[in-house]
Amino acid sequence: MEHVRMTHRALFVAAVLALGSTLPLAGQQPSPDPGRWEQTIQAWEAEDRTTPPPEGAIVFVGSSSIRLWTTVREDMSPLTVIHRGFGGSWMHDAVHYADRIVTSYNPRAVVLYEGDNDVGGGSVSPEDLLAGFKAFVARVHATRPQARVYFLAIKPSLLRWDNWAAMNRANMLVKAETETSDLLTYVDVATPMLGADGKPPRDLFVQDLLHMTPKGYAIWTSVVRPVLMDREGGRER
Repeated sequence: MEHVRMTHRALFVAAVLALGSTLPLAGQQPSPDPGRWEQTIQAWEAEDRTTPPPEGAIVFVGSSSIRLWTTVREDMSPLTVIHRGFGGSWMHDAVHYADRIVTSYNPRAVVLYEGDNDVGGGSVSPEDLLAGFKAFVARVHATRPQARVYFLAIKPSLLRWDNWAAMNRANMLVKAETETSDLLTYVDVATPMLGADGKPPRDLFVQDLLHMTPKGYAIWTSVVRPVLMDREGGRER
């Protein structure tokens, strides 16, 4: 019976990983080719060969909100953080490169921010974003079965406010998924960004109304750091 359960689990993981390489699903705009990031990934790999990152750290991976979080190592101190944000990435990009810029570091935990470009850009449905999240988790757990995965909620922004309903639905779908496992955590960085009028204040964003100012990142830090310190602080080497 144990063998049957393991076989079923292996088949499920294989199916989810296959799904991750084809997102979004039928009816959605084709996803951009992950190959557009190959030079960026190779540059990190070359850097890693010269200066290998520490094992057992926390990898922050995702789109431009992660890439532009230039103070994340200091903001999460004394936790050890590996910063791997590639601006403009989609969830399927994170899935595609997870073996090379996430699990290759043998992390104890992963902090993921994706969905802003996919759902926020109007190309991917909330349901497909959830499928992508499951694919990412399966990819991580295929080699790091005890790694904890933290999903940062897709942020509200003035530029993409017309798509906020879909973005928030994606958040709620992922949140529900994280409640199925102690290894998964939904971190709500979105709600604290909403003002009294229900919309995010202008001063949280730079001129493009999408990327955040230091004030926006201060909100993120005030939410993310306590969660990680509570769950990861005792595991710091």
